[in-house]
Amino acid sequence: MGNNLDELISKGIDYLKSNFGEEAVEMAINFTKKFIVEVPGWQVWKGFGGGGRFEGGTTGGAARNTEEIAQDIGFINKLTNSTPTIGLHILWFLSSDGINGDFEIAKKVKKEFESYGVRMGSISPTYFLLGSEDGSFTSQDSNTRERYIVQTLLGAKISAELSNGLLILWFPDGTNYPGQRKLQDKIRLMKDCIIEFWNRVPNIQKEKLDKVLIEYKVFEPGTYSTTIPDWGTSAELSRLIERKGGVLVDLGHHHHSTNIEQIVAVLIALGIPGGFHFNTRYAADDDHSVQADYQLSKIFYELIQGNVIFNQNLSKNWAYALDQMARAEQRIPSILKSVDALKKSIAKAVLVNNDLLEKCQKEKDLIKANVEFEKALLYTDSSPIVMESYRRQDLHPIPLVAYYESGYQKKIEYERKK
Repeated sequence: MGNNLDELISKGIDYLKSNFGEEAVEMAINFTKKFIVEVPGWQVWKGFGGGGRFEGGTTGGAARNTEEIAQDIGFINKLTNSTPTIGLHILWFLSSDGINGDFEIAKKVKKEFESYGVRMGSISPTYFLLGSEDGSFTSQDSNTRERYIVQTLLGAKISAELSNGLLILWFPDGTNYPGQRKLQDKIRLMKDCIIEFWNRVPNIQKEKLDKVLIEYKVFEPGTYSTTIPDWGTSAELSRLIERKGGVLVDLGHHHHSTNIEQIVAVLIALGIPGGFHFNTRYAADDDHSVQADYQLSKIFYELIQGNVIFNQNLSKNWAYALDQMARAEQRIPSILKSVDALKKSIAKAVLVNNDLLEKCQKEKDLIKANVEFEKALLYTDSSPIVMESYRRQDLHPIPLVAYYESGYQKKIEYERKK
């Protein structure tokens, strides 16, 4: 099968070169090879999708602790050379009681991860567990607000001193019924607590932090109102964190049919730092693995054109991570499928003939511009580019096949039965 696959890849590359030119195809291979994406620790964790925030069954072999999380994501990284960092929620992974974070546990986890060839990535305070029923930063109880501010300060410390300098803030604060809380009070409390948090971060940590990104969500868990419902609210609040503040865009956190690539374009054009959580939204949340569709290709086109990806100066890049809830499917294949989908979308975005596209735009030929755009982003099969990018790294050209052939799934299902 290996020789046949190599031949198919070579033929596919030759075909793409004949359509888009050798330079464009080589650039697509190079960019696809260079792309890295963070994997959240909860994606392979037994507590996610089988207890904790979400109820329901879990698949066999899920990681039971941070060492097994490192083992799994380290194995994914060996197959893809694309997932070197792991995102963590403080109260899930860096706490002994689920109420307070622990810096000493974070130091232990850092060493654990590095022993498996991966590193700590973004740090997220956990605002949605016990005690947040009335909100976290917007709770009516001042003690509750203080507890969450203290946890966010710990997140900044861990991120600055042990991790990659990326702090992600997602607040579940909202309401289920009109009249439940005063909406203006909620946003004022959110603003005041963010100011309080940032004022209390030591200057030495502020300098070490790369970005503090505020995530938004159109609804859920609050079904009537969400305190941070859109990118504009996130952007305004991020200004309180000065030059380190930015917006985290989650693909699943929008109304259906939202023009998300336009949101990305606006943030880039306005110079607002950003990050992305990738998933696919069939239902009302970010539940499913990534799909390589037209929308995702358009998003990557904006990211590449906006020069917020693949910069040698990493501080210029947006932050990129998966965030999907694998409740029914096997965890690791779900991640490998997502990594593949992201790479296919990147390759398509690189293949766009920008010179010809800009010519059509200047001539105001709307249809010709659209056809040229869709030629790469909608109708092209970029699989040969992705497979070739793996082959040039001496990796199996289809990591998902390599995973099934490795026996790793059977191994962890057997070892983690207890």
